[in-house]
Amino acid sequence: MTRAITVGVDGSAESLAAADWAAREADLRGMPLRIVHAWLWQPLDVPVVQDRETQAKSAHTVLREAETHVAGRHPSLTVTAEVVQDTAVAALLREAEASEMLVLGSRGHGAFAGFLLGSYGQQVIAAAKRPVISVRAREGQTQAEGGEIVVGQQGTSEDSDAVLGFAFEEAAARDAAVRAVRAWTLPPFFAYSPGSMRLADEAGGLEPFEKKALAEALAPWRERFPEVPVTEHVEIGSAGQVLLSALSNAQLLVVGRRTRRAPVGTRVGSVAHAALHHAPCPVAVVPHD
Repeated sequence: MTRAITVGVDGSAESLAAADWAAREADLRGMPLRIVHAWLWQPLDVPVVQDRETQAKSAHTVLREAETHVAGRHPSLTVTAEVVQDTAVAALLREAEASEMLVLGSRGHGAFAGFLLGSYGQQVIAAAKRPVISVRAREGQTQAEGGEIVVGQQGTSEDSDAVLGFAFEEAAARDAAVRAVRAWTLPPFFAYSPGSMRLADEAGGLEPFEKKALAEALAPWRERFPEVPVTEHVEIGSAGQVLLSALSNAQLLVVGRRTRRAPVGTRVGSVAHAALHHAPCPVAVVPHD
């Protein structure tokens, strides 16, 4: 069974932008689009108390508006839409697990991160088992054409396989180039093991060592996607800052997030956190072991 690309909507401009992005992605990948709106009858926990029937009508109106919006722009796309009766976090996590990816609207800056459905979006990103893409309203209106897919590579090749794989698949679908970014910092004394220091010495120093690590991580993906142009970018500095500085021609930023075994929370890692708050383009957060 083909997985769908799923987008969560809440009636905001940001969620309609997310629906636009998700629809274009579904078109590019030849996949169906699923639109969901999470709603649970809560008579005491809403700002303006409404009866169940009124809330239900409102939920279905949100869904119909998003479905009509997408159908008008992508008439040939296979679209399903459903009001999911559950709390937002539970519903979106369940939808993400059954989907190729989950797309959410984002308001970007703000004390509470401003994701779709308040802070729920950050909780979903922190716990989802599938990639989650965050899209802001202005990005969905005029998506950059021909821009790079920028991907952050950290750790070993095994650590970044899922992240690099997602980035190369996106680049192939969009006829785009990949810019692979690896940031490094001068380690404090004794921070590198004797074995690591020996390998760095053999590579000619720390920077060549980092360049070699990036090249090795990219090698299997270059072989699998020979048609995708690749730029290797190694720079000293914090990973978040280096990634953000590499986005001048980006249509999508791809970052990784280690899977969490703790209960749902709001921690997504410092690099993903910086990207979600400050990147000017959509951000894909890809979980990995």
